[in-house]
Amino acid sequence: MRRMSSGFTLIELMIVVAAIAILAMIALPSYKEYVQKSRRSEAVSAMGRMQLAMERWRADNPSYANSAVPSASYPAVPTSSYYTFALSGQSATGYTVTATRAGAQADDRCGTLTYTFAGDLSAKPQWATASCN
Repeated sequence: MRRMSSGFTLIELMIVVAAIAILAMIALPSYKEYVQKSRRSEAVSAMGRMQLAMERWRADNPSYANSAVPSASYPAVPTSSYYTFALSGQSATGYTVTATRAGAQADDRCGTLTYTFAGDLSAKPQWATASCN
C-alpha cells in the first residue's frame, strides 16, 4: 500500500515566507510615501486657510501686522499633528507662513513648506526640496 502524505514541506513554507517578505519590501516604502504625500496636501490646505484668514484680516485693517491693541479676530496659526506652523514677518504689505515637519512626518523628504506674501497674488507655497513643488 502506498502512503499518501499531506501538508507542506519546510522548504515550501520557506519559499512562501520569502515571497511575502519580498512583496512587503516593495510595498511598504511605496505606502509610506503615499501617506506622507497625503499629509503634505493637508499642510498645503492649512496654509491656504491661513492665507485666506490673513486676507480677511487685511480687508478690515491697514496692515497684515497685528495692531498694538490685541484683537481676538487676528488669524490663529493652524495646528496639526504632522506640521508646526509659524507666522512671521507681518508688515503693511506682507507676511510669511512656515510649516515645519513634526511628529510622524519628521523624516519627510520635502522638508519645510514656506509661503511668503509680498503683494504678489500669484505666489505659491514652496517646499524646501524643489522636486516636491
